[in-house]
Amino acid sequence: MDAKSDVGHLVLLGAPLGNPADASARLREVLATADLVAAEDTRRLARLARELEVTVTGRIVSYFEGNEERRTPELVEALRAGLGVALITDGGMPSVSDPGYRLVRAALDAGIPVTAAPGPSAVTTALTLSGLASDRFCFEGFLPRSPGARRARLTALATEERTLVFFEAPHRVAASLADLATAFGAHRPAALCRELTKTYEQVLRRPLGELASWAAEKPARGEITLVVAGATGPARQRPDDETLRSAVTVREEAGRSRRDAVTEVAVEYGLRRREVYDIVHR
Repeated sequence: MDAKSDVGHLVLLGAPLGNPADASARLREVLATADLVAAEDTRRLARLARELEVTVTGRIVSYFEGNEERRTPELVEALRAGLGVALITDGGMPSVSDPGYRLVRAALDAGIPVTAAPGPSAVTTALTLSGLASDRFCFEGFLPRSPGARRARLTALATEERTLVFFEAPHRVAASLADLATAFGAHRPAALCRELTKTYEQVLRRPLGELASWAAEKPARGEITLVVAGATGPARQRPDDETLRSAVTVREEAGRSRRDAVTEVAVEYGLRRREVYDIVHR
């Protein structure tokens, strides 16, 4: 970083996802010269610095979800004072489902230059490893924790034609995959990417139904990114009315409301919700 000036500047650092060898030369340089380093986890930063054999000479402060709102004004004041500030998260680029957006927005509003030392991203790494189409994709971050909100979000996304990328916590991945298989169809191609670039990296390329079964039987560990193929049309040919009624009944017996069950069946078979509703109530 440049020496202290009238106005500081903010640098967003792309941190390795797991393998420290993925760190760029520029990341090393910025860590060694920044006046202040804001880290999502200061202990992880210390470990990364040791692995990279970099001495962080600037002041280190924590910057995570719990203190982001309070600490942002402090960092902006440091930038106003002419300090060079670096922002680093546990892995990947700041602001991508990690702290950073609030500080970037505040710095830009204050007229402070913002740049990046780009680096690894779990989104694009998982996308390219998935074997699914990558020419058009959308990133949905973490799905809602509430089952009802999660199913509603997936129902809305079921007809999305672009490849979809999600982050998910290990303890919720089985439930999320089950809901994905219901909303998108069990045969939709997908990939579960776990512990990317780390020693026990694992990429499972299977239909959603098979991934849901795997996750239900074998609890996953580590950081998980899900990649799901976009919609290409109805998941199946239109079944007869009795099959549709049975599909709704199965979902209701599993705890779905009549409304949600009808919506899920309509999405799975590429039918209008009203058509399924009329068949069930006929």
